[in-house]
Order: sequence, then C-alpha cells, then structure tokens
Amino acid sequence: MSIYLGIDVGGSGIKGAPVDLETGQFAADRLRIPTPSKSTPKAVAEVVGQIIEHFGDTIGDAPVGLTIPAPVVHGRVPFIANLDKKWTGLDADAFFTETLGRPITLVNDADAAGLAEVRFGAAGGHPGLVIVTTLGTGIGSAIIHRGVLLPNTELGHLELDGYDAEKRAASSIKDKEGLSYAKWAKRLQRYYSHLEMLFSPDLFVIGGGVSKDWDQFGPLLELRTPAVPAKLRNQAGIIGAAMAAADAQVHPEDH
Repeated sequence: MSIYLGIDVGGSGIKGAPVDLETGQFAADRLRIPTPSKSTPKAVAEVVGQIIEHFGDTIGDAPVGLTIPAPVVHGRVPFIANLDKKWTGLDADAFFTETLGRPITLVNDADAAGLAEVRFGAAGGHPGLVIVTTLGTGIGSAIIHRGVLLPNTELGHLELDGYDAEKRAASSIKDKEGLSYAKWAKRLQRYYSHLEMLFSPDLFVIGGGVSKDWDQFGPLLELRTPAVPAKLRNQAGIIGAAMAAADAQVHPEDH
C-alpha cells in the first residue's frame, strides 16, 4: 500500500491529508481543524480522530503519522513549547495508538518537513548532507545524510552573539522588530555561516512561510554552500508525517 494519512499538528491548526508515497501528492483534499484552545494530548487526539474518520474510506486501517512542534524521542515527548504542558514526558506514540485504536507514529514537525523535501521537494534524491531549516515563529531544523534523518536536532537554539539564534533570526523576529529584508539577511548570514562552520553541509533548504519571499533575501546570502527555498511549503509536514507512518511499519525498532 502506498497511501498513508499524514497529520500536521500546529499551534493554531491541525491539518491532514492522505498522501500517495509513490508520488508525494495528496490523494484527497486537505482537511484543517483549528487546534483546541486547551491543546492537551486528549483534546488533540479528539481532533486527530475526526480527521482519521473523515479520510476513513481512503486509508482503511493503515497506520497514521502525526507531526508535533517538539522533539519526539523513541515515541516520547521530552519537552514542548507551543502546545499544552501536559505533553511533557508523554509516551505519545503509545497514548495516541491506544486512544485512537490504530498504530500512530509521532515525529518532530521540522524533521517531517525535512524528510519530505529530501524525498519529493527541493533536495529530491540529494546524495550528500542536507540541512533543512524552517523560518517561522522559531527556527526548526532537520539534518539528513544520504536520505537518512538525524532526528530531533534543535539548531534554532544554537547560541549566537549571546542570543538563542531563533530569538535573532526567526521570521517572527523580522516582523516583530520591523526589519527590512536586507537587515534580516545580515542576521541570517551570521546564522547560516555558523551552521556552515559546524557541519560543512552540501545543501541548505530554507523553508517556512517566508520562503515564498526567497527572491527578496536569498540572493543577499553569501555562503559557500548552495542554498535553495523549500518547494513543498505547508504540505511538507503532512507528507513527512505520512512517510514516518510508512517507515514505522518497516523499521518499528527505530520508533
């Protein structure tokens, strides 16, 4: 079977669609439901259940992949920033699997986006070391080497000039401080030069909603490493979640 349901849980919305993993295309229109104001695991599971029910005819009893804005270490959530604190320490794979009555695999949202970009997007089939970053409220990151993910990196929290990097260079900071693209690009330059020094990657893929404005800041970056905008935009999390569900069937010991 090549169709798996991917669901992307964010601070404001929970979005899902069945994905054909042979093509990376949605097999049906996406469904979005607002994230509950009290975003406890139980409340989120209820919304996830509604999305699963909506696509029941398409996915049958297949496993489901779920992204969340937090690290997921062997199915457990060590800490969380943008959802209810009841997620902290939760054995989330087991909780959702038990609550929803089917195999559920959780994955960090930036990791999911990274997997999708390397398989179907801007880094399709890249043979080397790719770093995918998502510039948004914070900075998410995914490191992928020859198609294999190094999970749960938090490169937005590198210290830079005495600051948490994302507190200087996230796109939310650009908006909050009213920075021009030229001024913001100087901060991005510091950040990506630092990543270059630490990892010597072969390619940067730069995502997040602001990637649609790539022409206004991308050409201002002077890096040794090629840098390209993400292609899959807000579909990347859903596609990566579906990939994680499929992978958990093949490699259950990794999840």
